[in-house]
Amino acid sequence: MKYALAIDIGASSGRHIVGWTENGEIKTKEVYRFPNGVKEENGHLVWDTEALLGYVKAGIAEARRVYPDIDSLSIDTWGVDYVLLKGEEEVLPVYAYRDSRTEIVIPEVHKRMPFEELYSHTGCQFQTFNTLYQLYDDKCRGRLEGVTDFLMIPEYLMYKLCGKKAKEFTNATTMGMIDADTLEFDQEIIDRLDLPKHLFPKLHQPGEVSGEYEGIQVMLCATHDTGSAVEGIPMEGENLYVSSGTWSLLGVKTPGPITDDASREANYSNEGGVGYNRYQKNIMGMWLVNELRRALCPEEDFGSIVQKAIASDFDRTVNADAAEFLAPKSMKAAFDTALGCGNMGVGDYFRCAYLSLAESYRKAIEELEHNTGKHYEKLYIVGGGAKNAFLNALTEKATGKQVVALPIEATAIGNLKIQLM
Repeated sequence: MKYALAIDIGASSGRHIVGWTENGEIKTKEVYRFPNGVKEENGHLVWDTEALLGYVKAGIAEARRVYPDIDSLSIDTWGVDYVLLKGEEEVLPVYAYRDSRTEIVIPEVHKRMPFEELYSHTGCQFQTFNTLYQLYDDKCRGRLEGVTDFLMIPEYLMYKLCGKKAKEFTNATTMGMIDADTLEFDQEIIDRLDLPKHLFPKLHQPGEVSGEYEGIQVMLCATHDTGSAVEGIPMEGENLYVSSGTWSLLGVKTPGPITDDASREANYSNEGGVGYNRYQKNIMGMWLVNELRRALCPEEDFGSIVQKAIASDFDRTVNADAAEFLAPKSMKAAFDTALGCGNMGVGDYFRCAYLSLAESYRKAIEELEHNTGKHYEKLYIVGGGAKNAFLNALTEKATGKQVVALPIEATAIGNLKIQLM
């Protein structure tokens, strides 16, 4: 029997999941879990990639202890973030996307190439942390001098395992630098921003083998975790999806990118899938809830929190995608400011967060159906949010869609599917 190992790393935790096929179905077993999170260093938010690599290797060792005959492994993580390299030497720190360093350079980028033009080239939604803004900040501060490569986080971790530097397609489409027609790096953007051309080689596709680590093949999956998650959803026909984690990624599969003005104005993104395009939108997601818990009741379990939200009769919402919720010092204070009130009950804050997420889904679906000219009956929800029956019920009521909640490790299943199939 062939065994594969999916290493799925999110912004707050990572997991090693072994998979195999039985009667055409992928079976899974989690064998290792570890913490992750941004650190504050010299006033900036950064990733500890050395610690991540240590956890990756420890998890592989544990997986081999339980399943000695693992044939292949692959790693997926969040998008947009990367490691700069001078040969084999890392350029530190490795900035996290929630850091505010790009704010000062965004106007300069848009002076060189207005966002309307960027979007017509790439179909990538505006986010202050898009890779092209991060790279331009690096350029302005001299961090690109002598740099030979930049690797997205999962590419970097696999390079450290097998020694090969390979840029993978689905993760590259989160950068805001991929030509929507050629599906390779957009040379005009690179020229207009005066970025080093050698940093943007030909892209590799999910399913390609990069090398090996201790006798295990290291293979590219859809290394952007949402790309793997969508690949892992057992959807029937053409329907909507939400990959619900720190972020909620709401979208639909399309044959190719949609880069018209309506899509730009609605801030929809086009990202790579395995043989299809993902037309989707980033919504702030369970970050709101997790940070409220940290501020209000860190010792309380989510079951109890949901019950308090259900018992509340609070009916106001906030704009879940507003910039003030991206990385506040206190999520409670951010809600207080947005609502113009404070000292609410704990359940009121959480009910407000869940109502706000459901309202964001409703608005995003309304925009999506208008822009695609199609009506969709079902909304498939996977990830951590799929386990929240209260949020699912609010979403069904707000959107009018049949919610199909699948509390499965969709990202790991998609990662494994590419390795096994």
